[in-house]
Amino acid sequence: MKTDLLMNFSVDKENKAVHVRREFDATLSNVWSAWTEPEILDLWWAPAPFQSKTKSMEFKEGGKRLYAMVGPDGTERWSYFDYTSISPKTNFKHSATFCDADGNPNSEFGSSYWDITFSEQDNLTVVDIHIRRDSFEELQKIIEMGFKEGFTSALKGLDKIFESGK
Repeated sequence: MKTDLLMNFSVDKENKAVHVRREFDATLSNVWSAWTEPEILDLWWAPAPFQSKTKSMEFKEGGKRLYAMVGPDGTERWSYFDYTSISPKTNFKHSATFCDADGNPNSEFGSSYWDITFSEQDNLTVVDIHIRRDSFEELQKIIEMGFKEGFTSALKGLDKIFESGK
């Protein structure tokens, strides 16, 4: 199992965006499934010690995933994805919005717009993630809330899933 997997995280202030490029020591098919099937997403999407809990998910264009990140004390932080484009095993796009347990958007935060591309290189799967916000202030706010650290932790959780062969 390769342990020196690439993880690049960069902020593009001018375009109000974050770019993450991450290698996984797993097949393209397995990585795609980990990002698109709720049973697997819930195993890694939240950074430890939080857990992800999907309430509903339809992975299709126009579909939605409603989920919570549940803290060790039981506190739930809800979000939803609106899937806007899907090219199987190549790319999908969605918006991500904080909300309540019924999917009503939280007006304090805007949405993030994710563009996720999957490719194979040198027996690894590479995931390129572009996340755009509507304003630099929104981008700065999610970074200050610990997005880089939390997302890095969640991706390490995904590595553990691949290592265990699930």
